[in-house]
Amino acid sequence: MKVTAKMFFYICLFLILMDGVYWWSSHDPTGTAALVMATGLSGMIAYYLYFTARRIGPGPDDRDDAEPHEGAGEQGFFSPTSYWPLVMVLGLATLFLGVAIGFWLCYFALPFVAFGVYGFVFEYYRGENKHY
Repeated sequence: MKVTAKMFFYICLFLILMDGVYWWSSHDPTGTAALVMATGLSGMIAYYLYFTARRIGPGPDDRDDAEPHEGAGEQGFFSPTSYWPLVMVLGLATLFLGVAIGFWLCYFALPFVAFGVYGFVFEYYRGENKHY
């Protein structure tokens, strides 16, 4: 994981440099803001991967002498089939459409977004995926 954290850190440094170059050459606030947000996102990913790598220790991808079979096995927990992403996407798409078309549409979209968040949070507390 440390290799991946370093990769995102270098991407973050590159985007910081390119943000300055882009602003100096174009004076475009929209593109500059997008580059600043991309810089922040890559920095957050780099920090998360670095923090996680420190907590769990080095993995096989961090060692030069590692064999491919060392990375086999369970890699983590992944959610089973769920309809909550669909509820969230439809609610958020309607919400953003309300910002573009008319703010009145946002009032109808917010309950669907809230219901999707509720479903994501309590997905493993009821139904067939219930954890005890």
